[in-house]
Amino acid sequence: MDAVSPPRSDYLQLEGLAKAFGATRVFQDIQADIAQGEFITLLGPSGCGKSTLLRSIAGLTALDRGSVRIAGEDITQLPPRKRGIGMVFQHYALFPNMRVADNVAFGLRMQRVEREARRHRSRRC
Repeated sequence: MDAVSPPRSDYLQLEGLAKAFGATRVFQDIQADIAQGEFITLLGPSGCGKSTLLRSIAGLTALDRGSVRIAGEDITQLPPRKRGIGMVFQHYALFPNMRVADNVAFGLRMQRVEREARRHRSRRC
């Protein structure tokens, strides 16, 4: 019997992203379709554009070209506060003194997720 994969629903779509600082091209023609809940990793040497790409998706760094879509909505021109994106820079934990589950629960609490839902979601960590 063949396994059948459920239909893929791309949640985050990156289309033709490009960014340069002066004559230095940081990245060009970045394409990605990422499903909701999918876990991805950006790997590369220091200075290759990983953080700039993440900052661009979050709206902290303006793109030179391309578009960012979440659930089909073009958010490229939205300010960071209206994108609904959470980010942790260079470390998995906002609060390194707390357990991973507590860090997850903190973000959910800031989004006003109900206590039982926070407990359920942070238990998966």
